[in-house]
Amino acid sequence: MKASDFRDTGTLIHQLTAFEETLGLIKLHHNRFIPEQCSRLPDRIEGIYAALKLGLYDFICKNKILGVLIGLSGGVDSALVLAIAVDALGADRVSTVMMPSPYTADISLQDAQSMADNLGVRHISLPISPLFDQFRQTLQTELQNSPPSGSQTTLENLQARIRGTLLMALSNQTGKLVLTTSNKSETAVGYSTLYGDMAGGFSVLKDISKTLVYQLCHYRNRLSPVIPERILQRPPSAELRPDQTDQDSLPPYDVLDAIITAYVEDNLSPEEIIAMNYPAEIVHRVLRMIHSCEYKRRQTAPGIRITRRDFGRSWSFPITFKFQE
Repeated sequence: MKASDFRDTGTLIHQLTAFEETLGLIKLHHNRFIPEQCSRLPDRIEGIYAALKLGLYDFICKNKILGVLIGLSGGVDSALVLAIAVDALGADRVSTVMMPSPYTADISLQDAQSMADNLGVRHISLPISPLFDQFRQTLQTELQNSPPSGSQTTLENLQARIRGTLLMALSNQTGKLVLTTSNKSETAVGYSTLYGDMAGGFSVLKDISKTLVYQLCHYRNRLSPVIPERILQRPPSAELRPDQTDQDSLPPYDVLDAIITAYVEDNLSPEEIIAMNYPAEIVHRVLRMIHSCEYKRRQTAPGIRITRRDFGRSWSFPITFKFQE
């Protein structure tokens, strides 16, 4: 079979390993290709995990950054970011910080410590309760003169911003880059705090939905069980107020992610999404949140793109608009 014959039939003669730097040699003999053994392409979840590792490794190493720093909460997002960081860079270049508040559950402290121990990274705890009390005391008069709902949001965001400040201080001190831990679902609807958990230099999960986060965690645990099972079983929570869960403020993640995918990645209209048997009220609510949080997304850290459209250069929506559907 000649070279032209391979082009006509689409015969695969050589395939290198995906997401790895490799040198390959294509052999020819008398104008004929000599077929080689082809490397197996990874399945979807395996391939995404490998892409995230490579993306983080390239960003850190090619920019000559010493290492990375992660705010470890005992939750699923920071657990996945930590696993990817260690797999990509090695445990010696990764440090984690637990910053418990008055609302942090004991099991979050235990799971964060277990995760750090499993991966062999340096882990410290910096309780933020004293700082939180000082901020509340300073703002006491203003908080008393504000509506209760506004005060609650202020206090929740204060905790996130205290943590962001501490992480950036440690980044200055150590020369390590802070990795943000927000995922695509949270970024889409603004379920994150400017200058708080959005603080950092690189976003590993920028294009990873919450439901995909869980799939990637289960994949990583099949390789070796480093993420405590309790992290994967607990209802996700920011732990910024008593008994808080994400679902207090957001639709169920399987519904939320499906609507985000349909609108952002597949470019479907609200009517087309509703026709997919999603409640009209929830669809319009999610789209309103997506539109109103554009100003926050413009201030997010750069990250890795794995879908046809992330909230980076492939997404174009005005910060200021008067458009109504």
